[in-house]
Amino acid sequence: MAKNYRSGRLGEEIKKIISNMLLRELKDPRLQNSLVSISDVEVSYDGSYATVYISVLGESISDDAGEEEKQKILNALKSASGFMRKEIGRNVKLRHVPELSFKIDNSLEYGRRMSKIIDSLEIPKDDVAEEDTEVK
Repeated sequence: MAKNYRSGRLGEEIKKIISNMLLRELKDPRLQNSLVSISDVEVSYDGSYATVYISVLGESISDDAGEEEKQKILNALKSASGFMRKEIGRNVKLRHVPELSFKIDNSLEYGRRMSKIIDSLEIPKDDVAEEDTEVK
């Protein structure tokens, strides 16, 4: 989906407002024990829908219990979406505040998993340095 300038700016503003709400205003117990951050917000071309991508950080997130935890967090955010829309409407002058939908962003977990795989290959660092000098 191509982002135009207006939807990109609106997405950044929504990201800032929701991030502040996660830190200060949302008191849902399902959100208290996890570190939740907003990684991106994509706003539809007409501004009627916004997809909020969240990253959930924690120790137990990679196992099956983590999937259950992520689902609880998604449910908490969905239940607070009306309150979030009201705050977005108060802070941003819009005719129509976009409908919010939340999705888990697994890119951090994917990057961490790839890093572990690369580290497990046990490539000596001297070999890598020699190859780099030979290419130049």
